[in-house]
Amino acid sequence: MEFNLARIWWVVALRGVIAILFGGLVFFWPGLAWLVVVISFAVFALVDGTFALVSAFTGRGQAPRWALLIEGLVGISAGVLTLLWPGITELALLFFIAFWAIATGVFEVIAAIRLRREIEGEWALALGGILSVLFGVALVIMPGPGALAVAWLIGAYSLAFGVLMLVLAFRLRELARHYPRSAGVPTP
Repeated sequence: MEFNLARIWWVVALRGVIAILFGGLVFFWPGLAWLVVVISFAVFALVDGTFALVSAFTGRGQAPRWALLIEGLVGISAGVLTLLWPGITELALLFFIAFWAIATGVFEVIAAIRLRREIEGEWALALGGILSVLFGVALVIMPGPGALAVAWLIGAYSLAFGVLMLVLAFRLRELARHYPRSAGVPTP
């Protein structure tokens, strides 16, 4: 299982890069129209959900495939619903993003707990999941801020999450280097 997960380290890295790009877009252009934030979130959720599904279907063995599968389906659903309802109000989108962040965060923590038996460095996924849950809870607790504050919060969250996914990806890449390509067993 370790090799199968490690050999797709680039999927985790791509998730991180996309999160960083999304965070940069939202964080450095907070004055953009709310519609751009809505569409950016929808695209991010769709792509992130797709990569979670790719991870679920390409991993074998004891990988937490069901957690990645649910995370992927939640992300894709969030992206599709957001695209179908682009005129969504700021408050409704805020709660929609909060639900998505809490749900995906819970499944990331579950996946990290399962990975703990397999690799070192799973803390990055667990911390990313905890960050997702805290971000979602913060949005629910403080719904009053304007679109600018929400955009900055979304941008900061995406940047931090992207960095954590890159840390995990490079740890997985190191793990992949310890396995021969053909056998899938560790070399001494």
